[in-house]
Amino acid sequence: MKLSAEDKKLIGQIQGDLDISPSPFEPLARQIGWDEKEFLKRVKSFLRRGMIRRFGAILRHQEAGYLGNAMVVWKVPDDQILRVSQAMASLTTVSHCYLRPALPQWEFNLYTMVHGRSEKDCRLLAQKISEETGIKNYRLLFSKREHKKSSMRYFER
Repeated sequence: MKLSAEDKKLIGQIQGDLDISPSPFEPLARQIGWDEKEFLKRVKSFLRRGMIRRFGAILRHQEAGYLGNAMVVWKVPDDQILRVSQAMASLTTVSHCYLRPALPQWEFNLYTMVHGRSEKDCRLLAQKISEETGIKNYRLLFSKREHKKSSMRYFER
């Protein structure tokens, strides 16, 4: 699909952080000389056509007091993967849930991210998820440092 110059302007505006305000799109529209109504009409069109999948908020969990941060890796039998992955993905305690192929040297195939106020909290969350799903073979991989947290950027000036 070919993008117009106006489409590229819109993408350039919405790819960054939004202001926390009742009208976060209004200053973005104004910066490119559009009114907010037209700007939102174009955004909705992008959403409808699947060009934008979603807008998401990123919680900087360390700044919110959540110092524990763990990737929990799970070995889930193939015949249970649909049930277990849907159950884990639906939990509010899981921020990310990914299915990956198991490898001969790494048996884990389902990955979930949990955050807690401490490593102990993360261990308790994983234990609870294990009890709820019946999956007992798992490990916690704790983050030691965050190297990058940013979104892709397109059509920058």
